[in-house]
Amino acid sequence: MEGKILIVDDNKSVLNALELLLEGEYASITTISNPNKITGLVDLPSYDAVLLDMNFSAEINTGNEGLFWLRQIKAKAPELPVIMITAYGDMDLAIKSLKEGAVDFVLKPWDNQKLLATLRSACQLGQSRKEVDNLKKDQANLRSLINKNEQSIIGKSPAVERMLSVVRKVAQTTANVLITGENGTGKELIAQEIHRNSPRASEVFVGVDMGSIQENLFESELFGHAKGSFTDAKEDRTGKFEAANRGTLFLDEIGNLSYPLQSKLLSTLQNREVVKVGSNKPIPIDIRLICATNSHLDEMVNTGDFREDLLYRINTIHIEVPPLRERGEDILLLADFFTQKYSSKYGKGQLSIHKNAQKKLMEYSWPGNIRELQHTIERSVILCEGDILQGEDILLKQRSHPALNELEMTLEEMERDMIANALSRHQGNYTAAAEQLGVSRQTLYNKTKRYGL
Repeated sequence: MEGKILIVDDNKSVLNALELLLEGEYASITTISNPNKITGLVDLPSYDAVLLDMNFSAEINTGNEGLFWLRQIKAKAPELPVIMITAYGDMDLAIKSLKEGAVDFVLKPWDNQKLLATLRSACQLGQSRKEVDNLKKDQANLRSLINKNEQSIIGKSPAVERMLSVVRKVAQTTANVLITGENGTGKELIAQEIHRNSPRASEVFVGVDMGSIQENLFESELFGHAKGSFTDAKEDRTGKFEAANRGTLFLDEIGNLSYPLQSKLLSTLQNREVVKVGSNKPIPIDIRLICATNSHLDEMVNTGDFREDLLYRINTIHIEVPPLRERGEDILLLADFFTQKYSSKYGKGQLSIHKNAQKKLMEYSWPGNIRELQHTIERSVILCEGDILQGEDILLKQRSHPALNELEMTLEEMERDMIANALSRHQGNYTAAAEQLGVSRQTLYNKTKRYGL
């Protein structure tokens, strides 16, 4: 006894007969003898199906009236299933009504069981359409919320203005982009800015930290897997490539990808399709690819650590993100932004930054870039006892003479400096730095994230 049916026919005997037939099957039956009343139904989209007569004027059997009202219904409720009914078995008319958007066609006099079966199918179709429409709305709302929460680029320095000029130009294209720069410069924010200003802005932005993916799970993470394809595959899984379809896929730390996995990635980019682990069915993908790294990929190509053909594939447009020390007054803009952010988070009111603290911020070289500045301001806000951040509230790492301060350093500080020195010595090559330090590449990567390097 669920469902809401609308019947439109100028023959009241037909309306009565259909109402009697359907009242035991559906919760609500509405009958209309004058089709002009259709446009006055404010709740038309709430119906599950419509039975619509093809002819409403005496001695006119063309079906044009029914087609006209079919169009009116579809204009107000595009997903509402409409079944056309007529006393004339004109197949050309039936085909025409289907082309106009009707879901089926029945003849008078009708067979009760056939009509009930047709109506049940139409209601099921209508329910499916509503579910799909609701799902699309939910996805659109989710994407809107995600885009709303994305942080815009903060900065007015010439270096940032030049970079943003390139970002705005490349955003309107489908070209693959490689973003390079030191750790902590905000490469992912640049990728999000490209996506937000692109024709794909209404679609999803999927970020993947390539350095954190274990080699044995690489294909499953990026391409997905079928249920039962391996021991822990208890259900089908959608990979990151498929999830980003029609949107933007951001592959962060691309330089940390091992050589064998680079081949698998290259094959996927060339073929524009993925095959899930445990499946033989290729899935076409339509993505905008953006990659980022702090490594020197040209040098890695020369040493045989990175595929040259993959570099060509991902490097149609190259954007270099300037380090914080080259951005001048942007340091104070960012410091003020983080001060307000963490003042609100920790209930400190509206803190401001004293000139002696500003001077201290401007004179520091910021080897950890924006990420280090962010952590520094957060720590300062937490420890600040007044309503103004003073110079003594800004606690900075002194790395210029580590040997002199060695005895005063904590174990974590020593480890952080050792990692920073190893990465600097090997130009950001995680594999070489890990070998020097005697740890796995995965362990080294996790520690760099922990220390904000």
